[in-house]
Amino acid sequence: MTEPREYYIDLDGRRLAVMEWGKADGVPLVALHGWLDNAASFTLLAQLLPGVRLIAPDLAGHGLSDHRAPGQPYYIWDNVADVLALLDALKLQTVALLGHSMGASVATLLAGAFPERVSRLFLLDGLAPRTYSAGSLPEQMAAALKKGERIRRRGWRPYASFEQALQVRMGSRYPVSREAAGWLLARSLKQIADGWCWQHDIALSQPSVVRLCDEQVAAFLQRLSMPVLLLMAEQGNELEGVRPLLDLVPDLTLQVLDGGHHMHLEHEPAASIAGLIRERLAVIPVL
Repeated sequence: MTEPREYYIDLDGRRLAVMEWGKADGVPLVALHGWLDNAASFTLLAQLLPGVRLIAPDLAGHGLSDHRAPGQPYYIWDNVADVLALLDALKLQTVALLGHSMGASVATLLAGAFPERVSRLFLLDGLAPRTYSAGSLPEQMAAALKKGERIRRRGWRPYASFEQALQVRMGSRYPVSREAAGWLLARSLKQIADGWCWQHDIALSQPSVVRLCDEQVAAFLQRLSMPVLLLMAEQGNELEGVRPLLDLVPDLTLQVLDGGHHMHLEHEPAASIAGLIRERLAVIPVL
């Protein structure tokens, strides 16, 4: 298996950890992971995309990237700023973007705000941030502030062993194989005196205090001028939620693949995903 190069990008004193596979002159594809995942979630796809320079950051507060300052919330649009800074640091003026779940929402916001920076958009089991009616936002804010305080006080509970954490990750709401769980936990766990604990910032578990309403998200979707390939999982939980949004995207192709929410970590659907990406990036597979 091809080993990735690992490095950090400095964001005004805060480090963004990056995994990169493929040759430096390969077709650049920036991959954005889902909530409480990390860059290693693209390990399998990277092996199936020879000819592609796959660049995957750990988003802020995830994996090996630094946490945001204490008390600073994790708003999805702040990830857009971090990814733009990554592109500028790597001198990538225009790239294809690949996003899974939360990462798909980040990719959509970035591509809607800066369509000139994105040549193609590949989205896995997610299209846009969850929306709310404008009238519900005050109550959403109040509930988020109350819940957030409880989460900060609680913190992460450690696991007695790495194996226990592995079993929990394998059997979570979105199950993954033992192999995939191993990839993810290698960047997500740290050993402490009491056992093994998540490296993720506990603040990531807090509900967002400020949310986007339907009209705002629609405006971003309507600005997606590049070709968009949306791959939804048959056993995922997002398909019905995105259907009302599909007609808002000017150039969108939808395909539903057999697999779960983390289908890019399952060998059979990952092979299909990689084939569709290679086809659209005109990458010739290495035999």
